[in-house]
This record gives sequence, C-alpha cells and structure tokens, in this order.
Amino acid sequence: MSAETATVEALVRSASAYFRPAGRFAWHFARGKLAGDPAFRAILSQGLLRGRRQILDLGCGQGLLAAWLLAAHGAWARDRAWPAAWPAPPQLRSYVGVEISVPEVRRARRAFAAAAGARLEVLHADIRDVDYGTPDAVVILDVLHYLDFPAQERVLTRVRAALPSDGVLLLRVGDADGGLRFAVSKALDRTVALVRRGAWRPLQCRALADWRELLTRQGFSARAQPMSEGTPFVNTLLVAQAA
Repeated sequence: MSAETATVEALVRSASAYFRPAGRFAWHFARGKLAGDPAFRAILSQGLLRGRRQILDLGCGQGLLAAWLLAAHGAWARDRAWPAAWPAPPQLRSYVGVEISVPEVRRARRAFAAAAGARLEVLHADIRDVDYGTPDAVVILDVLHYLDFPAQERVLTRVRAALPSDGVLLLRVGDADGGLRFAVSKALDRTVALVRRGAWRPLQCRALADWRELLTRQGFSARAQPMSEGTPFVNTLLVAQAA
C-alpha cells in the first residue's frame, strides 16, 4: 500500500468518526462518500485549498468537507504522517456550510457539536438568498444544476463579489456533452433530489464549454480537470481564480 493510499484510508476513518453522534446512516454515508469521491483526495493532494482559512461551502450536505479538512489538518499537525508530495492542508479559521435539507443540517450540527478549533457553522438556508460573508474560498460541488439558469448566474455573481482578489472557487459540474455517462449522472442526481426533497425536479445542465464561458463572464479565470475517476459519471472540477 502506498503512503498516499494509507493516508486517504486513515483520513476516511478519522473524518467519518465526526458523524458517529449523528447516527449510523450519517457515519456510513460519510465513509462511503469520502472514500469513493475523488474530489476529496484531489483537494488535499493538489493543494486546491492550500492556505485558505475561511471557507464557504454552498450545498454542503451533512458537512463532509469540513470533517475532511479538520481530519487532514489534525493528521498533519499531530505527527506529520503526510505524503511528501502533498502540500500542507488548510488550517480552517472558519467554515460556513449552507444546506437547504433539514435532515442534512441536523446531522451536520450533531456531528460538529463538540468539534474544537475552527468556527464551524452549518446554516439551514437557500444558497440563492443567504449572506455569503467574506470567505477566501467557496466550494460548490454538484449543486448548481439544481437551480435554473438565471439563478446559477446570480449565485456566481454573488460568489465573485464575496471573494477577495486572490479568492478561489471550486465548482464541480457535469458536462451535458458527456454522452451516456452524463445521462447516468443526471439520472442519479434526479433520484437524489427526489429522495432529499420529495419532488422530481428538472435539472438545468450546461456543456463544459458553457460553464467555462459563464465563469469568464462572472469574473473568473478557470481551469478544468476531470473529477470522476473510479465512478460512472462525467464530472469536471473547475478551479476558478478571481480575475
């Protein structure tokens, strides 16, 4: 087993442990998602949030990103058991998650009720309306396609206004030009929406080129990297710097 694989497995264990007070479902979901979603590993191995201390997580679910970053900094600071090729993880000063699902918010709040260190806050709110504050990084993973096109643009406009000149946005999207794999992704997302909100919702999806053009218009310079390794989906992470 490589050092990186061992680190990921250890982080999955320590990050998912936050969710034990929130119940078996929350704990098992955290273990599966953190182990299987390549975005979490990439955020650390590629230093995508390196040096960021005030993170806004829009559509945060039960707060997996917060647990992941707390576990990472704890492992790095405690015994430096960290892959040599990976940069130091971010040390959170504050994390604000925004989630519209009441059960998810409840699980997140139970998970972090006793967490020490960073100021952690999970808000029950709509990402279209909530105050974004003054983050130095914004993360939106697999969320914007649940909004209509005008709302997507308004959210990105507000994100750019909230970020400083050196701020970063991590935006994961599906590519509507992705053929069968995109169809699989879309079907799963519709099912998730049905389970979480009790309603079958239309999804507003864009081709990758259109997402990049939208970010440019909103004042970002973005690079794209595939972010669906090991899954049947066709997701892309757009790493966008405030231009």
